[in-house]
Amino acid sequence: MIKRTLAMDHLKTHATIYIFMIILFLTGIIFGAIVVNSMGFEQRTDLFFYVERFFGYLTNENTIANNDILKESYVYHARYLFLLFILGLSVIGLPIVWILIFLKGLVVGFSVGFIVNQLGLKGFLLATFSIAPQNILVIPIYIIAGSLSMIFTLGLLNKLFARKVSFSQPVLHPFIKYASVFAILLILSAIPALIEAYVANEAMVSYIKSLYATE
Repeated sequence: MIKRTLAMDHLKTHATIYIFMIILFLTGIIFGAIVVNSMGFEQRTDLFFYVERFFGYLTNENTIANNDILKESYVYHARYLFLLFILGLSVIGLPIVWILIFLKGLVVGFSVGFIVNQLGLKGFLLATFSIAPQNILVIPIYIIAGSLSMIFTLGLLNKLFARKVSFSQPVLHPFIKYASVFAILLILSAIPALIEAYVANEAMVSYIKSLYATE
């Protein structure tokens, strides 16, 4: 109950930052969709050629081991979170945090937009099976991580530029809280990695095979 109250107080205090990160991410999604629409016909055709080759690879009973996907996915999430964590400590890394959140949205927007653009309803269903499941969880994790990084950076800047800066100001306690929450996010990122490896991947392969079987 106390933890829930603290979390609610934290959200109320820093609501502006969380909203800013959400808007930044959504802007990335929109920009990713715009990039797809601005691509020339030949560019889309060439890119889709490689996508179809991958689909063909999967339909020929060539599968990627779930354990390999799990490992790669978790390592990717861990590196992304670690980078956001370090940037939050560096003060000058705040713009890079914004760029990383924007790029995450751009990648999602471009991936979904391109598949839907090329395959229509079939592409929408494919994106639903292969992209949506893990991102439903991993996107909030990244937004929270980016917001915490920004909050911690602004806190450091406030201490640095305060008129009366003293070494007695508590720095260690906020850092421990900051590191602890990132550790929790790191553990939670294993869930979308598991979903990507054992749910999204299986659903994607099954759907692609059924798609090619009906052609």
